[in-house]
Amino acid sequence: MGVSWENIRSLLIFFGPILLPKAYSWYGSFRNSHRGGASIQRVPQPVQIALAVLFGLCCTYIIKTLPYFAPENLFTKTESRIQIPVDVLFNRIAATRPNNALTEEDLALRGKFVNLESRLLYLQFGPRVMAECPFCTSDEPKSYFYYAIPDILWPHLANLVVIAVVTSPTWTGKYGIQWRTLATIAAAVLAIVEISIVSSYNYQGNARALRLGDLDMFFWTLRNYRLVFLALLDGVLGWVLYLSATNRAFTQPPSPAERVEKINRTLLSAKSKMNALGIMRNTALRDEDLRSRSHAYWSHEVRLMNEVMEDRDVIDGVNDALSNRINIQDISRDAESYAENVLQPLDAEL
Repeated sequence: MGVSWENIRSLLIFFGPILLPKAYSWYGSFRNSHRGGASIQRVPQPVQIALAVLFGLCCTYIIKTLPYFAPENLFTKTESRIQIPVDVLFNRIAATRPNNALTEEDLALRGKFVNLESRLLYLQFGPRVMAECPFCTSDEPKSYFYYAIPDILWPHLANLVVIAVVTSPTWTGKYGIQWRTLATIAAAVLAIVEISIVSSYNYQGNARALRLGDLDMFFWTLRNYRLVFLALLDGVLGWVLYLSATNRAFTQPPSPAERVEKINRTLLSAKSKMNALGIMRNTALRDEDLRSRSHAYWSHEVRLMNEVMEDRDVIDGVNDALSNRINIQDISRDAESYAENVLQPLDAEL
């Protein structure tokens, strides 16, 4: 059930030019995030829901790998060798059914088990494809493969729909959209790899198995691998989505539009605070009681500062600073330059 080196090389040649630039950009964003570029934040509410969906899907995949949820294997259930006569096999199956009566699927499989080849194909494609395919015969093994393709692709397509939903910009915004392409490619690669494995599997290898333990239960093993890798894909997607949403890694610099919007919000906030301050000052000046309190405060402040400045120690300290530590000329020049820069636009308008 292995993948040949030729298949791996073909996939690398096809997806390498797409993945290498992305890997380099991820490394750069990961390094920048650890240099303190962006502050850690809480997971946004939409991303929390997306992570919950991915976690639930991962748990579902893992649970479905349990033998209880796997399709029935006639040979394992009856502990029979693959060379067992058909009548003996289905007599054992009937003994496990209610009222010792075979089900419709059992009867369909009994009609398909005409030779050893059909049993080998059963181990490759499973009971449903073997029982329900109306045109498949053991003389044309590829017919079972063509009929099984929808069953193989269905889990991948369903998982791809979930990935598309949780990475949509309307749900998870920029945090999900940055992983959408890669997650889609990874899902497509899983589907292609599974199709390739099923197509190239040598089902006749089981013909030499003399004991039940020697049989390669290809269909059931591949099903478990499929579920595990789908869970792994969704788990990795949830992990990187969490890292990018909290700015722990893979942070993206804000776009020019986002930077302009942030500056506008900052300016509007400052303007609103200045307006509020102006309203408060206007109210204080118009109200007689507040105006008298303000005048009393500043009168007290002036008197207090005069008393402080008349203190001998303060006078000595000020004189020492003016003569030794402070350059009055530089301060005057800076103040004059600042005043000119402030008043120059007003003079131009006048």
